Amino acid sequence: MEPVDDVDAVNAPDAVDPEAARLHRAKVWGGAERTLWRTQVDGPVGPRLRELADWAESSGHGEAPLDSYGDGLVEELEGRVAEELGMPAAVFFPTGTMAQQVALRCWAGRTGNPVVALHPLAHPEVHEGGALGAVSGLRTVHPTDAPRLPTAEEVRDHPEPFGTLMLELPLRDAGFVLPTWEELTEVVAAARERDAVVHFDGARLWECPTHFGRPLAEIAGLADSVYVSFYKSLGGMSGAVLAGPEDVMAEARVWRHRYGGQVFQQYPAALTALRGLDVELPRLPSYVAHARVVADAVREALTEAGLWFRVHPEAPHTHQFQVWLPYDPDTLTAAALAQTEATGTALFRRWFAPGAGGPPGVAVTELTVAGPGLEWTAEDVRAAVRAFLDRIV
Repeated sequence: MEPVDDVDAVNAPDAVDPEAARLHRAKVWGGAERTLWRTQVDGPVGPRLRELADWAESSGHGEAPLDSYGDGLVEELEGRVAEELGMPAAVFFPTGTMAQQVALRCWAGRTGNPVVALHPLAHPEVHEGGALGAVSGLRTVHPTDAPRLPTAEEVRDHPEPFGTLMLELPLRDAGFVLPTWEELTEVVAAARERDAVVHFDGARLWECPTHFGRPLAEIAGLADSVYVSFYKSLGGMSGAVLAGPEDVMAEARVWRHRYGGQVFQQYPAALTALRGLDVELPRLPSYVAHARVVADAVREALTEAGLWFRVHPEAPHTHQFQVWLPYDPDTLTAAALAQTEATGTALFRRWFAPGAGGPPGVAVTELTVAGPGLEWTAEDVRAAVRAFLDRIV
């Protein structure tokens, strides 16, 4: 199907095939000359494959043997992540959803309690179609519904026993928010007081050391097990790793096979993950620092415009944060798309209605600052915000 050229039609659900609209948006934003970040779906296949092949040769992986059912490059990746996180062992999974279901299932068997305490905005509750209960026989409870991680008091005082406390670091759907280091250590201690194990949903854990002022291994060391993703922060193709004690990881390998995750070959995903660890991981602190510059500049431009708005958190905890504006999502998405088409600059992308409990009449978007964004000055950001507002105000 040919891309749709009419911006208004792209954002009118009844006027055009939604898939055509999605492809058009991807083409426009993927082809932007200036952007704060490149997503994993920006651009065509060819350049991505050539970039990966070039890195494989330059890093010495070009002559590595092809993997088969988790050996070779996959084993190398598992060892590398276990070392980065300071964990005894690690297991590669094709998806984070599978990795976390397996982790929580293993812990339920060991604790004898299938109840998992987690936030109602955590990924399993919002984005996995009730998989913990439907597939793994687990049940969830919520120590808090405030848009932040639970406090030690909330964990300690929760009225129902639970076997595992799962903490998503950062809590993406609440605005990529993190507790302080003291709050995190206290909530982990509160779980231990209840004889519960602690699992970190660390899909974006790679970004957390700047906020906590602690190395990855010290952060991960608070938990009994940790899941990390490769495509959310490190620019990988796909895949995840679950890390923890040797005996739990041995059981996790058994469940990985049972869940259909024992994939025959995964060397492209493993290579992109290794590349992310070598290339992107060292850069993440600079992305986090510059996200704070970008957030300040967005706030200044919106204040100047006299609009109600929200930049959340005020000082980003990671290299991602939210922006809220009092318009409907389709209007703002159309304006963002038109700005990129007209200027070649992509500041904002998709806008959405806030989740349950969010105020009516507003829309929210997520901003990510990565390698391309380091070239943006504060004035570049302010100018891009003004150009965006010109299309809606």
